[in-house]
Amino acid sequence: MTIRVLVAEDQQAVRAGLVLILRSAGDIEVAGEAADGEEAVRLARSLRPDVVLMDVQMPRLDGVSATRQVVAEGLADVLVLTTFDLDEYVFGALRAGASGFLLKNTEAADLIAGVRTVARGEGLIAPAVTRRLIAEFAAPKPARQPDPAQHAAVAALTPREREVLSCLGQGLSNAEIAARLEMAEATAKTHVSRLLGKLELRSRVQAAVLAQELGL
Repeated sequence: MTIRVLVAEDQQAVRAGLVLILRSAGDIEVAGEAADGEEAVRLARSLRPDVVLMDVQMPRLDGVSATRQVVAEGLADVLVLTTFDLDEYVFGALRAGASGFLLKNTEAADLIAGVRTVARGEGLIAPAVTRRLIAEFAAPKPARQPDPAQHAAVAALTPREREVLSCLGQGLSNAEIAARLEMAEATAKTHVSRLLGKLELRSRVQAAVLAQELGL
C-alpha cells in the first residue's frame, strides 16, 4: 500500500530535502507540499493524505494550530517536525492530536520509518524521545483532576484498559504493551482503540500525557 504524505515546511531547502528523502522510499508518495500552516490545512482538505509531515513553526498559521485543525477534521494523521527535542510548541502539537514527532536532524531511514509507523496507526514514534518529552512536561507537575466528564470516563475504564492506559503513559508501543500484559498484539491494539474512544482522545500520545498527568 502506498502512503500518501503532505510535507508542510516553510523553508524551501529543508522541504526539498524532506521530499527527496520520502520519494526514495518505494511505498511513499509525496502528495503535496505546503509552505505555511494555512496552506497545509487547505491541501490536507483537498488531497486527503495519509500523513501530514508538519513543521511546528510556520508563518500565517503555526504548526500547532494547523495540527489541531487537521486532526479535528479527521483529514490525516500528523507527524510533527521540530528543531528542538524538548519544545513546548511540540507538546502543544501533541495535545492538539498529533500522532508523534521527530527531530529535523533525524536520519533519513528513521524519517521514513516514522512515516510508516504513523501510517500504521502507531502513534508513538521515536519512543525514547517521546518519553523524554512526556517526562519533561507532564511528570513534574502535580497530578491534575480531569474535568467531570473525563473523570467519569476514566473511572468507567475496565481494569485491563486502565493497565493499557498506564502502559501508554510509559510510552510503550502495541507490541510492548502486548508483551507486558501477556496478550496478543491485536488485542492490545483493540484495547488502545477502545480506551481512546471512551476518553474522547484523538491520539495515543494524548492518552500517554493524560496517564502521566493523572499519575497512572
